Amino acid sequence: MLRRRLFCPVVLVVLSCCAVLQAEERVLFQKQSPYNLVTVVEDDRGMRTLLFRGQGVRQTVVKAGDPDHLESPYARSMVTGLALCPDPKRVLVVGLGGGAIPSFLHRHYPQTQIDAVEIDPVVVEVAKQFFGFREDATQKAYVQDGRQFIEERPNAYDVIFLDAFSSEDIPYHLTTREFLGAVRRAVTAQGVVLADVWGPGLNPLFESMIRTYQEVFDELYILEVWGSGNKILIALPRKRRVEREEFARRAGAISKQKQLRFDMADLVTFGYRYVDEKDPRAQVLLDKK
Repeated sequence: MLRRRLFCPVVLVVLSCCAVLQAEERVLFQKQSPYNLVTVVEDDRGMRTLLFRGQGVRQTVVKAGDPDHLESPYARSMVTGLALCPDPKRVLVVGLGGGAIPSFLHRHYPQTQIDAVEIDPVVVEVAKQFFGFREDATQKAYVQDGRQFIEERPNAYDVIFLDAFSSEDIPYHLTTREFLGAVRRAVTAQGVVLADVWGPGLNPLFESMIRTYQEVFDELYILEVWGSGNKILIALPRKRRVEREEFARRAGAISKQKQLRFDMADLVTFGYRYVDEKDPRAQVLLDKK
């Protein structure tokens, strides 16, 4: 499937995502893929970073050999959504990157079937070679366009992570009402959809994306990410108002049960809000005919 992109101008510096290659980092790998110049670097602390466009956009930061370590603030915030589906049987991650989120999930939910879909075969290659991502009986990687993959799997997943956006690359066909309709059909009735998107400072489609999610899902929440321009959209395919206190309590319980190195309750308390009103000025995003 043709991958359509919208390139967004960067109007502020976000240290967690966009950074210049530092002198103490050495290049472990660099290769031009069909979609990007893919680079892997490592610093003197053993932190490995996946970069697109050479020294440009930081996609994943991983501590080698330590899947419990989630370096990126958005990744820690994104997994709080598990509090709304605490015992998932099947999970889908769209956008593999270095595999930080699926590897973390695989570590703490070893019985859960985790599928990761990534359009770029070179990204899958480096996730396995340099970031510790591994396939086994309960974790698989698929090289395919995320939309096509989802459209072929109705009612298949309890949790869907949409992690295919960066500050400079928004695949438009993964933002539309038609795509989100397929996402809703792919998630189970008691499941949850989590999307990492950039806020209005970096993303001119932000308000329209919010409006489009509201058009498709019954409930929508936004989780602000501390120290970052990221925002996590939490979408439910059912009417279920979840108050901040309840969400924080559930998230904190999972942190204790799984002995996580961070308290998800704090992340929820910091930035969780319910989106009830629809902005009449925001356009619902549709497939371009």
